[in-house]
Amino acid sequence: MKERIGFIGLGIMGKPMVANLMQAGYQLVIHDIQSKRLVEAGKAGAKIVESPRAVTQASEVIITMLPDSPDVESVVMESEGILEGVRSGQIYIDMSTISPAVSIRLAEELAKKSVDSLDAPVSGGEVGAVNATLSIMVGGEANVLERVRPILETVGKTITLCGSHGAGQIVKACNQIQVAMNIVGMAEAFTLAAKAGVDPTIVLKVDRK
Repeated sequence: MKERIGFIGLGIMGKPMVANLMQAGYQLVIHDIQSKRLVEAGKAGAKIVESPRAVTQASEVIITMLPDSPDVESVVMESEGILEGVRSGQIYIDMSTISPAVSIRLAEELAKKSVDSLDAPVSGGEVGAVNATLSIMVGGEANVLERVRPILETVGKTITLCGSHGAGQIVKACNQIQVAMNIVGMAEAFTLAAKAGVDPTIVLKVDRK
């Protein structure tokens, strides 16, 4: 029997991820501070609850997909947060892109309650979330990853264990640096072409082939 998944954060990335999980037959318990984001998933059969704590109490595996470190810290640590609702044996997966130090600290706090956790940031953007082709960079224990691999395979195509807690976030940061370097390199190429009297759109056209 498939685990019941609690999902917090139905924004640009989270909403299609929830849709893919539901399509795969998982039962979803969902929460978002913007209640209007929950309507579609609720109509499709997801259970809507009022707090991260309630999500946790109704789930076996909890996933967060949130904008930044403070958002994740708040959802986990504050009153009515995940930490107040967890029980031994659950698994927490944070798929947000946040500070590695925060990922490590939250993993340590959850471990005190015998809850395993993974940091699992993604790349691939909204298109990847919709098409379930995300690249997922995982930090944590290999045995925990194997327990939830079928869930991650429902939302992503490439799943890589990067190391211990925080390693997924570090690899994601490295990935972002690579992307930034590519953007800078392309900008330099366009400038060189323009100064040499060549239309930069030709450079872009060649690069896409």
